[in-house]
Amino acid sequence: MITASKDRAPAGAEVIDLAPSARRDPIVCFSHLRWDFVFQRPQHLMTRFAQSRTVIYFEEPIPEDGPQPWVQTRVCPMSGVVIATPRVPNGLSEPARQERLKALLDGLLTEQGVVRPVLWYYTPMMLPFSRHLQAAAVVYDCMDELANFRFAPPGLRPLEQELIATADVVFTGGYSLYEAKAHLHANIHPFPSSVDRAHFAQARDVPSNATPTLGFYGVIDERMDLDLIAAVADARPDWTFVMVGPVVKISEDDLPRRPNIDYPGGQSYDALPAELGRWHVALMPFAVNDSTQFISPTKTPEYLAGGRPVVSTPIRDVVRHYGDLDAVAIAATPEAFVAACETALVLAGDRTGQWLTEADAALADLSWDQTHIRMSALVDRAATARGATSATRATRPARRDHYDALVVGAGFAGSVLAERLAADAGMSVLIVDRRPHIGGNAYDRLDEAGVLIHEYGPHIFHTNSADVFAYLSRFTRWRPYEHRVLAQVGDKLAPMPINRTTLNILYDLDLQTDEAAAQFLAARAEPVEKVRTSEDVVVSAVGRELYETFFRGYTRKQWGLDPSDLDKSVTSRVPTRTSTDDRYFTDTFQAMPLEGYTRMFERMLDHENIRVETGVDYRDIVDEVTFDRLIYTGPIDEFFDHCHGPLPYRSLRFQHETLDREQFQSVATVNAPAEATPYTRVTEYKHLTGQVHPKTSVTYEYPTAEGDPYYPIPRAENQALFKRYEAMAEGRSDVVFAGRLATYRYYNMDQVVGQALATYRKMDKRRRGGVGLVSEGGVTARV
Repeated sequence: MITASKDRAPAGAEVIDLAPSARRDPIVCFSHLRWDFVFQRPQHLMTRFAQSRTVIYFEEPIPEDGPQPWVQTRVCPMSGVVIATPRVPNGLSEPARQERLKALLDGLLTEQGVVRPVLWYYTPMMLPFSRHLQAAAVVYDCMDELANFRFAPPGLRPLEQELIATADVVFTGGYSLYEAKAHLHANIHPFPSSVDRAHFAQARDVPSNATPTLGFYGVIDERMDLDLIAAVADARPDWTFVMVGPVVKISEDDLPRRPNIDYPGGQSYDALPAELGRWHVALMPFAVNDSTQFISPTKTPEYLAGGRPVVSTPIRDVVRHYGDLDAVAIAATPEAFVAACETALVLAGDRTGQWLTEADAALADLSWDQTHIRMSALVDRAATARGATSATRATRPARRDHYDALVVGAGFAGSVLAERLAADAGMSVLIVDRRPHIGGNAYDRLDEAGVLIHEYGPHIFHTNSADVFAYLSRFTRWRPYEHRVLAQVGDKLAPMPINRTTLNILYDLDLQTDEAAAQFLAARAEPVEKVRTSEDVVVSAVGRELYETFFRGYTRKQWGLDPSDLDKSVTSRVPTRTSTDDRYFTDTFQAMPLEGYTRMFERMLDHENIRVETGVDYRDIVDEVTFDRLIYTGPIDEFFDHCHGPLPYRSLRFQHETLDREQFQSVATVNAPAEATPYTRVTEYKHLTGQVHPKTSVTYEYPTAEGDPYYPIPRAENQALFKRYEAMAEGRSDVVFAGRLATYRYYNMDQVVGQALATYRKMDKRRRGGVGLVSEGGVTARV
């Protein structure tokens, strides 16, 4: 794993080769590690992939004084990997630098004849100049938690979020890292460090030095416990310590200098077995800090393959995978480390002992060849899945006379249930919607200018449910997005929800701490004996002045009622913060479908068992087909012909406008809380979608009493009316009611998806076990 003086082909291993039918998509590998710096995970894998496909290894750019950017390319003579090193002029701004790199990359791929490659990332920092490429698949091979390393660039974390959201498959360099990131992606797999056993076994034939020699090879950087190395060397001046490897990100002056510590510099990968063979014990003196929290050192199996006992500090993945071996000792203090080395030296004298047999057994199934094969299969599967979902079906199934299920409504609730019934239960499904499109209120489209807009106002996806996010990730890649809202108060724009910045702007203050902001709000709050209404919620928290500034006029417009006449749940949804956090939501997952909601719904319903009919009212076809079960996601009062009277809803009128300018406002949404302003908010969609376009499109929202039902009005008398319909629904054993309209509740999108998935699980359980009841969202139906 040290400096590669020459390129190297992998040693052979008796493993099953890739199937002849496997894909051979070219790979463009974006790595922060130079090909000739260290021979480790990227080199091992790309060398093996190059045996069956084109591989371009795109290194970090090198700045130089020349006026023009260019790409230096060479072909590794042993593996055939094309190594590309971009050279860019000094002094470029970051946007100009990214544009030059994008042009260089495009030119390189054209020159190499590479089309729709697998984009394989070891660093998110190369995403800005490569995200535009059409890919067969996107792979993020996350070796380490790079953001924890010294000198990590500040933009790394948001780019990593984007990369994870975009990736078709994610690999991690160890199990600890996998556990830390597993909730972020639906197709993530741990691949701990592997080993070329035959290569390092050569060390067993090399005579050890005459005096006790303990060694380390690897990059010497901030991950090393330099104080530990010094203390052990001082404790045993009769031992020789050899620290092989380049010194990176720390000064040579920081290294402990002792007569018995040798720093020979880097060595080639081919020379490592001979170096290892001269040692008696192999060391891993890592510091236990943020930079080592998730590492899975490849040198552990390499040392063991070389027949050397190992002494390590308590690195989590070393303890997990090798801590129970006699050959591996774990020590946390200098005294314990010295004692463990003494024990290891005794083991090293027994070259045929049980400790070595046990170590060999632990490595028996470990090889870079097997890792390559498993990764290749996962990448090919991801590429095939992406191709299948990106292709438009040439034909749709014709309407049958009979379906297992008729689903009414092609929004989130109906589409999720249709997909689950078709794909998981194998049922035939007819899904209908009286609107001329799928997607319900989340439907988006390109307007006449070519800007992607949301037809029914902004839909911002956010959730704390890993299950919901993972489910939807089957049908879309994501663009990380955190929503921010400003409120227009006179001539000022202030963050909403109210936070410390809001207070400083409105009152010309300089509140510096959360405590100061809390005291300011507490001084204005007006205690309410019992909080019943939306007005009570706000006044008791922030006082009447802020209530009238931000909430009263907005709420009157939105609901057509004074906040004192509305249930407390309406304004309870909007928090008040004493920090400067200006995000509208704080959920774990905040992202937008990369290609839009409509494309996501198209993939969800693209199944041979599903027929979609839009522009169709289910009442018009209910007598034309037969079905075993009806799933209804429309308004529950409409289903029963409004026999008890209509349930009250608020509606919206949307005024879409396209403007001949690139940007209209600084954030996606600006609220208009003043009652005199007829609209409630204006949204600019390019903030949500990330679309680059010379024009921009915005939507003004005007609340109305008439129109499509959007918001159930939360008042006690309305809930009482709903309960009458709910009782009727419970008497319909042939219908499942699901979704916000059928349950007269305001749900966020993720809540609707979660409800639909839970409904399906219960339906499936009853289906397998016989007739039973499904109860979800307060409405019960027999299935």
